Amino acid sequence: MKVREVLGRSDYALISELIPSGSRVLDLGCGGGGLLAWLKENKQVDARGVELKRELVQQAIARGVTVYQGDLEASLSEYPDQAFDYVTLSQTLQETRQPLMVINEMLRIGSRAIIAFPNFGHWRVRLSHLFSGGAPKTALFPYEWHSSPNMHYLTVLDFEESIRTQGWTVERRLFLSGHISGTILPNLMAEVAVYMFRR
Repeated sequence: MKVREVLGRSDYALISELIPSGSRVLDLGCGGGGLLAWLKENKQVDARGVELKRELVQQAIARGVTVYQGDLEASLSEYPDQAFDYVTLSQTLQETRQPLMVINEMLRIGSRAIIAFPNFGHWRVRLSHLFSGGAPKTALFPYEWHSSPNMHYLTVLDFEESIRTQGWTVERRLFLSGHISGTILPNLMAEVAVYMFRR
């Protein structure tokens, strides 16, 4: 099934479909606040964000979004339990130092977590690694090993194992390859995985 785009990203389109109108939303690693501004305008959400880079925080504020500047891992403990309906983390989980701590904090401060992450089990990543013999590089992962923001190279299979061992309840699993959503062999075929889950 072909997926539309929101702000040029198919994962944003999937996330926006999962969040109901009027929700309280916290977006971790929100960048310039584009998704939050879109949700605020189109779904009237109470939009908040956390972003490390000052210039991106300024962009978000210019869009009319309330954003806290800081390290998301250090700032999560400042939020009270169940302060939000949804806590989102898109394309950032693999850059965190303590991903399980981040996810558990997301589930503490929000009723539901929505996480989108690049699947390092995708066939192009596997082939790149196999044929180059070096750190995998593809259009989705164009980084040299020394300049990559990615610290944890997770796959759909890895995340499913974490779901099982942590006892989280998955409400939706969505998988993207380019602009196509599908469910066939997601660990091999999906470039990006989107999960909505709760405790």
